[in-house]
Amino acid sequence: MSQIRKQSIISSLVVYIGFAIGFFNTYLFTREGGFTQAEYGLTGIFMAVANIMYSVANLGMGAYIYKFYPYYKDNLPKKQNDMLSWALLVSLTGFCLVIIAGIMFKDLVIRKYGTNSPDLVKYYYYIFPFGLGLTLFSVLEAYTWQLKKAVFSNYLREIQFRVLTTILIILSFTGIIASFDLFIKIYSFTFLAVALILLAYLFYQQLISFTFSVSRVSKKFFKKIVALISFVYGGSMVFTISMVIDTIIIAAVLPNGLALAGIYTLAQNIASLIQAPQRGIISSSLGALSQAWKDKDMKKIDRIYHSSSINQLIFSVGMFSLIWLNFSDAVFSFKLQSGYIDARWVFFFIGIMRIVDMGTGVSSQIINTSTRWRFDFFTGIILLSLTLPLNYIFTKYYFGVMGPAIANLITFTIYNAIRYLFLIKKFNLQPFTLNTLYTLILGTVSFYACYFLFNNLHGFTGIISRSILFILLFISGAFLLKLSPDLLPVWHVVQKRLGIKKGDQ
Repeated sequence: MSQIRKQSIISSLVVYIGFAIGFFNTYLFTREGGFTQAEYGLTGIFMAVANIMYSVANLGMGAYIYKFYPYYKDNLPKKQNDMLSWALLVSLTGFCLVIIAGIMFKDLVIRKYGTNSPDLVKYYYYIFPFGLGLTLFSVLEAYTWQLKKAVFSNYLREIQFRVLTTILIILSFTGIIASFDLFIKIYSFTFLAVALILLAYLFYQQLISFTFSVSRVSKKFFKKIVALISFVYGGSMVFTISMVIDTIIIAAVLPNGLALAGIYTLAQNIASLIQAPQRGIISSSLGALSQAWKDKDMKKIDRIYHSSSINQLIFSVGMFSLIWLNFSDAVFSFKLQSGYIDARWVFFFIGIMRIVDMGTGVSSQIINTSTRWRFDFFTGIILLSLTLPLNYIFTKYYFGVMGPAIANLITFTIYNAIRYLFLIKKFNLQPFTLNTLYTLILGTVSFYACYFLFNNLHGFTGIISRSILFILLFISGAFLLKLSPDLLPVWHVVQKRLGIKKGDQ
């Protein structure tokens, strides 16, 4: 567990830095005198559609890598390992099919988005290089995680991509990039650049080699591989669509759709701060889970499940409370465009959904790396069958821009509940303890103590006062209640690094 904890901490630190840069980018996008809400919304649409392209194009290659990498590693020398070669070839083939479908259905896109979101139609073809970059990067990233090089791939996704975006924004403000038209065209190639950097790194470190000779491992497990990707591919695709369909529906059905998509994108990006440790924990746990299932080490799987649940819950509750305390003051104090205050309640519902999702730990990864991976497909179908109609109905007829956030809170709560019950029944695994309840109580008490004490204090003074008190109350409470066994080891490491406490490095 110490290796997983170490990788999680480093990866999470990288994610935090990336989110800080992303938050800075969000500020530049949304501040007065910057980009319009519609222009910012278009960048959110690019990301949403690119994720759908990847989910279709990858044809289950991520799951193939996560599940079968230990068998390739243990039974083949590096130069005969054909896993990555086939994964990239299949994904590129899948993306060619995406391009063909995109050309065939362009007229449909024009009919659905031409009125409410005309810029989406204008820059339609520029989404494809962005989607190709995300597809290539995600396949390479999955393989990099299995090589236990997650820190570098996380750096590229969380920091390098955002730094490239920052550079483009600054070049736009200085007039070097003279128009949004040029900005969005260059922006469409940023993920492709990041993917090529990761590929070059893997070659430079001699961590990969390409071969299209079919190995004995591929021959032996071929039928199981096909069965796996058939089910998991469908499940992951519908899950991804469920995650990003909200922004796309807003752009399609609401008047001035791209501007409202900008408001929703702001809420999403701020809510992503709640997820900061999730990618680090997942990336550092996947290899260990794959190996543990191969070794039938249920105790290790149980430890990872419990640890991921309580650690993510502590962070998500604390971060959500901190942001919710200061959301309105932050919009006005940082001089964002006044229309973005409408993102406040959107953030609230997305934030609660993130807490629910993170509190269930790495349940999805446990299922996907187990022998019951087919269940992922069925839960994905349930999720999509609930998400699509609820998102559309809530957005168009009831709640407007808040509709997708409310719909997703409902659907993802049901989705995680089903998976929670499945793991209990099939493997006698469940992540919750009394500390789960204590975390929720601690977060609630700390929030209302700060709210009532500083409710009438506004501006930066109010933000700083509420934040300092909340952090002191919540963190000290977490240590006093011993909410997670990882808290003290992490604190000891911090003390050693800062020179506060002597000990082995």
